Amino acid sequence: MTDLTPIIEGVIALAVAIITAFVIPYIKEKIGAAKYAKMLEWVNVAVKAAEMIYTGVGRGAEKKAYVVEFLHEKGFTVDADSLEALIESAVLELQKN
Repeated sequence: MTDLTPIIEGVIALAVAIITAFVIPYIKEKIGAAKYAKMLEWVNVAVKAAEMIYTGVGRGAEKKAYVVEFLHEKGFTVDADSLEALIESAVLELQKN
């Protein structure tokens, strides 16, 4: 059986690069730089909390639901694709550290 891990990692890195290059600037423009910075701060907090609360493999859906609900409680409403991009970006940064 072939190890697909490097390919999957490459695809994820490419997706994050595209998100960073196109989606995040669009979100900034759409909601304003100050509100974006605050939302990004809360996304990072929520992602870190979800990673600590929901440990183990295969709990991505629970983690994402937690982050979405957390942001909703903070009053942030963003379309699903933009929110997905922010969460993926925060997860990638968390994995780098």
